[in-house]
Amino acid sequence: MAASKYDPSCPSPEGSTHNPSLERSFRQESGRATATLSRVLGDVHRAEDAVQEAYLIAMKTWARDGVPANTAAWIITTAKNRAIDALRRDARGSERVQVYAQLESAAATIPDLDWNDVGAAIPDDRLALIFACCHPALAEDARVALTLRAVCGLSTDEIARAFLVPVTTMAQRIVRAKKKILEAGITFEIPDPAHRPERIDAVARALYLVFSEGYAATSGASIVRHELCDEAIRLARLLVTLLPGEAELHGLLALMWLTDARRAARTDEQGEIVTLEEQDRTRWNQWMIAAGLAELNRAAALRSEGPYQLQAAIAAIHDRTASFEKTNWNSIVALYDRLFDYERSPVVALNRAAAIAMRDGYAQGLEAMESLGEDLAEYGAFHAARADLLSRIGRDADAQVAYKSALLLTTSEPERRHIERRVLKLAVGHLGIEVIP
Repeated sequence: MAASKYDPSCPSPEGSTHNPSLERSFRQESGRATATLSRVLGDVHRAEDAVQEAYLIAMKTWARDGVPANTAAWIITTAKNRAIDALRRDARGSERVQVYAQLESAAATIPDLDWNDVGAAIPDDRLALIFACCHPALAEDARVALTLRAVCGLSTDEIARAFLVPVTTMAQRIVRAKKKILEAGITFEIPDPAHRPERIDAVARALYLVFSEGYAATSGASIVRHELCDEAIRLARLLVTLLPGEAELHGLLALMWLTDARRAARTDEQGEIVTLEEQDRTRWNQWMIAAGLAELNRAAALRSEGPYQLQAAIAAIHDRTASFEKTNWNSIVALYDRLFDYERSPVVALNRAAAIAMRDGYAQGLEAMESLGEDLAEYGAFHAARADLLSRIGRDADAQVAYKSALLLTTSEPERRHIERRVLKLAVGHLGIEVIP
């Protein structure tokens, strides 16, 4: 396989401009192609390489011949052919029998698809790939990272930022996970009912992080990556259908619905961030809110409380409140207290401190926040939230320093502009900040 990798943020080889169709296809369809090839080949790394090479070929072919009607079919078929070529080329001696069996399987399982037919049936193996990535044989931190990489197409840099670890550490973690799947012979299929419970927590966490990256992208030109939000919700709905008795899966889906309901109001017409405090609540999606509340009720009926249900309950309070000023912060702080019992995370503590600031006063919230500085020193949202509280109590010079720390840790272009505007407006007013748990 070619050593080079396709990066949707890079210019096309034909010029200095991006190829929107190629970038959109990569964001929306690369995970599906990787999942299908992983199931057939039993090798995530080889499947991912084949898909990457298919996109490199697409960069030239689509520019020359035009974009096919069914880009997903084009990528899957091209990636399959590249994987077959690589298997044939790399086969040695006694391995050839096994390799040819894999080739036969690949050809039979993924027939050449008509990429001029937008209705062509395309296999979708993403849920099976998620369960493989979350197999108990893999280290817990590697499960989520591999899911984000293989299924959702996030870059290693993006995943490293989500986990607050160096990029090299994350790259090694993902490589080890791929190797473990291959060596352990982990199959790419949805496990039978007897073995599902041990995998549910890891799968739910993976989908939650996929959604979080979509709703508050850690890098790029947009604060929201719609395709990741939509994909996480789609997969969560599949899980709920598959496992209707799991309260936390209902809670997870409720959390996604209730949070995503605010998506349209999160940015203005220029794509600039609008905080929760300033959002036009008439733009919130009432259908999603109703769907989320229904899922939360289903979770509650199962009488098995968990962290996703508590976060969904917090989101529900916001969604059902007519204005920011009328928010029941006392209930929100109480829910964060219960959430902290389940998940003693500094990010949960940060959000609790922000809620305390709204309930008890900015100084009290700042006091609760200060103790988190060591744990969240590399977390830009901590510095931005702290800067906001500093500015609200009139410590503008300290707020400027905190905002500069946030800027150094921010790779999202909208967030950078948002923080820069706050710095400029310190002298004339103070704006709220929404901390995403």
